[in-house]
Amino acid sequence: MDPVEFARTRLGFEPDERQAEVMRSQTKRGILNCSRQWGKSTVAAAMAVHRAATRPGCEVMVGSPSGRQSGELLRKAEKMVRQMGMKVERDGTNEISIQFKNGSRIVGLPGKEGRIRGFSASLLLFDEAAYMEDETYESLRPLIATTEGDIWMMSTPNGRQGFFYRTWAYGGDEWLKVRGPATDCPRISKKFLEEEREAMGPVRFPQEYLCEFTEAEGAMFDRLVITRAVHKSLKMVDLA
Repeated sequence: MDPVEFARTRLGFEPDERQAEVMRSQTKRGILNCSRQWGKSTVAAAMAVHRAATRPGCEVMVGSPSGRQSGELLRKAEKMVRQMGMKVERDGTNEISIQFKNGSRIVGLPGKEGRIRGFSASLLLFDEAAYMEDETYESLRPLIATTEGDIWMMSTPNGRQGFFYRTWAYGGDEWLKVRGPATDCPRISKKFLEEEREAMGPVRFPQEYLCEFTEAEGAMFDRLVITRAVHKSLKMVDLA
């Protein structure tokens, strides 16, 4: 079934136009650089449940900065599974997991690199990716080595650092890059954004709501300028 139709009729989730584009994408590599409350985790949960429910024996792995964060995405997935009229069951090995009758499962992984080896995946999701350590990301990528699986990462920016920033700035054509500022989100009002702009200031607000990779307040040098000086071959890019 079409993933958007599946979400609407089976999961009780009505994606907006941009979310529907993401869910229908056939890309193997995707990155969502989206504002707070855009619905990143909900879209990821719907993608995970659709994949697991429609492909027997499918393994969906969820990486995040911590086991608690992975658990939040799994809780969204659990709600969708119940919406389908199914009982939520664990896989018998992992506390943060959902086992499906067709042999598929969704597993939320802990944030520590040393505790996430030994898995494989046909869909690998990175939630709040900008806040994950590079070592964790690098240890998770081999999970798709034998499955030729898909990778999706999603986050708001966290400065010009880490694998999420590098993928957005320098990732090749194989990556579908989706920017979702709060100003384009139909669920976030202009009044609320003006209040947040006033409260958060000129550095934090563009990062949290406009998807901009800003430097920390008080930083002496721009990280992108330093990177460009060290790696002469890198091209300056528009990160907005």
